[in-house]
Amino acid sequence: MIRTEKRLLNKLAMVSAYAILGVISLLTLFPFWYEIVASFSSSRAITSGEVFLWPIEFNTVAYGRLFDDGQLIKAMGNTVVVTIIGTILNVVMTIMAAYPLSRKRLVGRSVLLMFITISMLFVAGLIPNFILIKSLGLMNSYWSVWLPGLISTYNMFVMKTFMEGLPEEIEESASIDGAGDWRILLQIYLPLCKPILAALSLFYAVSWWNSYFNVMLYITESTKLTVMVKLYQMISLVDSNLLNNMGGNEALEQVLLTPEALKAAAVVIVVTPILCMYPFLQKHFVKGVLIGSVKG
Repeated sequence: MIRTEKRLLNKLAMVSAYAILGVISLLTLFPFWYEIVASFSSSRAITSGEVFLWPIEFNTVAYGRLFDDGQLIKAMGNTVVVTIIGTILNVVMTIMAAYPLSRKRLVGRSVLLMFITISMLFVAGLIPNFILIKSLGLMNSYWSVWLPGLISTYNMFVMKTFMEGLPEEIEESASIDGAGDWRILLQIYLPLCKPILAALSLFYAVSWWNSYFNVMLYITESTKLTVMVKLYQMISLVDSNLLNNMGGNEALEQVLLTPEALKAAAVVIVVTPILCMYPFLQKHFVKGVLIGSVKG
């Protein structure tokens, strides 16, 4: 009888936990679902508060306006280039910094760690960085975006902590067999670091995909702008009534399209690619973040 009651209590607890998690998940997903619904609804329905769970007066005018001149497609291509190359550079530099700093035999290790920690607390500021980029002749080049964000100190420490958590016997055994540091890093440590590499790659990729401020500062050619800056410009034009020209078919679009619908479509466009990456990296992502942040 007691066992039966315990089983019932366990089942009730499990059902309650799943119910609570389900409600939390729905609350988390609802804002994004609302943006999807709003992006396919008319601006009249959005401004009047009629939009909730399903599109009202279904239309694709917002998406058509964003893609009609091809500038957004070009900007998305630029963003893909910035994200891929920037992520590769970040991961390579993070590994190159984390591996030697994780080795206790590194001469001056404590001094280097102290200086690196100080860099997390004090930064040069906007004006010195701008002057530096301009003096190096990097304006209107993606290197002006990549170089200032070449490495994240926090992510480097996470990678360093992960490497320090690996058994020292692995390195000792490889050294006895004649392997040097490069071979130990490339053939032994990196395969063991797949979880943390996946997590940090996702962090870096999301950061580059959402990059906005440095692009706005250092890139002035419209053909080199990323999707975030381009969307901001397009939405600003709608806000100032410069994007829509009244007359003919444009009058209908003026009625159907206002900044609210355009902003919703923009949110869907920029968030969807990142959401598509998570299912492929989720397994390594969770494991990498937990191990890299807890051990040590």
